[in-house]
Amino acid sequence: MTTLITGGSKCGKSSLAERSLDGFSGKKFYIASMMPFGEDAHEAIERHRKMRSGRGFTTIEKYTDIHEIEVPPGSAVLLECVGNLCANEMFSSDALRLPADKIISGIQHLASQCEKLVIITNQVGSDGISYEEGTAAYIREMGKINAGIASFADNVIECVYGIPVVLKGEMIC
Repeated sequence: MTTLITGGSKCGKSSLAERSLDGFSGKKFYIASMMPFGEDAHEAIERHRKMRSGRGFTTIEKYTDIHEIEVPPGSAVLLECVGNLCANEMFSSDALRLPADKIISGIQHLASQCEKLVIITNQVGSDGISYEEGTAAYIREMGKINAGIASFADNVIECVYGIPVVLKGEMIC
């Protein structure tokens, strides 16, 4: 079962995702995609480590190339977050890359291996502001990725002010 959780910044996506796997009795993996650059990133990483402490997750730090990840059959995976993964893939070299297809196929590869896959993403591009081309390209790629994942996900949930709203499928916890 694949679940996509979306929403704005600090709206409860991570809490919902982690709670959804609390009752899972098999092996649980947390794929962390945030590169530890700068004080803000280190603070966010530490906050998320504390949130999942004692919940039985094995952390896999993977900033790009998620198609390389192998997990045991019957396991659960929480991927946090597609926004970081997309930025890492696009901007980790001098050449601007467009990684939507690569990320979507990597997520499908994960979904084929595990019993439960919970994916956290960000809602971007709805503010109507015009951005410089690098940021605009990122927003376009995120739109493609989010739409691609939503098309095959069993559940799509948007967190709005801490309230989960089911857009497709059913509530997960």
